[in-house]
Amino acid sequence: MTSPVVPDDMWLAAERTTASALTEQAAPVGFWAGVRGRLFRHRPAMAGLIFIILLILVAVFGPMASRYSYFEQNLELSNLPPLYRPYTVSDGTKVYVNTSNLSLYGIGPDGGIDTFLRPDKKDMLKRQSLWDIDGHAIALDYAQRPPVLLVDGKQAMAGGLSVNRRNYFGTDQLGRDVLVRQLYGARISLLVAAAAVLTNFVIGVAFGGVAGLMGGRVDALMMRFVEVVATIPLTLYVILMMVVLQSGLLSVVLAIGTVYWVDMARIVRGQILTLKGQDFVAAARTMGASTGRILLRHLLPNAFGPILVTLTMLIPSAIFIESFMSFIGLGVTPPQASWGTLTSEAVETLRAYPYQLFFPAVAISLTMLAFNFLGDGLRDALDPRLSS
Repeated sequence: MTSPVVPDDMWLAAERTTASALTEQAAPVGFWAGVRGRLFRHRPAMAGLIFIILLILVAVFGPMASRYSYFEQNLELSNLPPLYRPYTVSDGTKVYVNTSNLSLYGIGPDGGIDTFLRPDKKDMLKRQSLWDIDGHAIALDYAQRPPVLLVDGKQAMAGGLSVNRRNYFGTDQLGRDVLVRQLYGARISLLVAAAAVLTNFVIGVAFGGVAGLMGGRVDALMMRFVEVVATIPLTLYVILMMVVLQSGLLSVVLAIGTVYWVDMARIVRGQILTLKGQDFVAAARTMGASTGRILLRHLLPNAFGPILVTLTMLIPSAIFIESFMSFIGLGVTPPQASWGTLTSEAVETLRAYPYQLFFPAVAISLTMLAFNFLGDGLRDALDPRLSS
């Protein structure tokens, strides 16, 4: 019986494949590195984050680059639109007709509406306003609907849409620049939201952390108080607080900050109850760590993910409540501008000048949507069940 033939290369080390080599050389991915990677791959969250960063930068630095202030008034240039159709009355001379208030405005070389043209006289019988511009007889015939501009007795035709390059978002009923007031409104709305959320964070984390860590009767008593607060309609509570505290920026922050901590307290308590039975907490107790140290150094850092997501979700709620309070006259008071006050002022002229409502409404909607997208992305990124 012949013995089997053993090939000479049988005992040589096999070459590692590229995949196995990469697997062996790959460094382990940490928790926060995995969170960052999943967040960067979440496109809606990244879009929301980029929008929020740009909004903050524009709100902080944008007004510095403007020629206007948020309270500067020019009644002669009130209710000017961001887009308009110019009329050519002579070579190099163009005008804009505001058919809502039956006024005529001059257009500068840069394409901006910059001059209010007072009529030389008014013909009440023919219902016409008359001007003499560069030797041409200009008449605004408001007996017709819509009013018609006549140049030397002939009807003038409006040109194509042009951008008002002096007031890109137009002006309001007091002649204030809408763009600058929009930027100042972003400052105040974001500041109120950040301050209110910070207040919610401090109260909610402290209340929920103590309740979860102490447990027993202390936990039961504290959570009964939370349930009582939760039964009160939050919007009604904020309105009552604003009536008591009077209108103002600080009052809005206090009213929102002292009521919206309930959800934060519940989430923190749930996380603490889950974590306090872990081995690292028992080890800390064995080493003599105090209750406060265990809460601050061990439990709260491990519950940071859900806390961060909750904070992100609270910001759009705070922005909406602030806008609503200012809209009904209980929030930020004029001449300060917030998105709520801008919306309230625009409602008065909605039929004639809808653009004044369009800009603050879009700003509120996009900001709330951006924070919601970011919150959803953080929630998904912090979920350990998702693969990195």
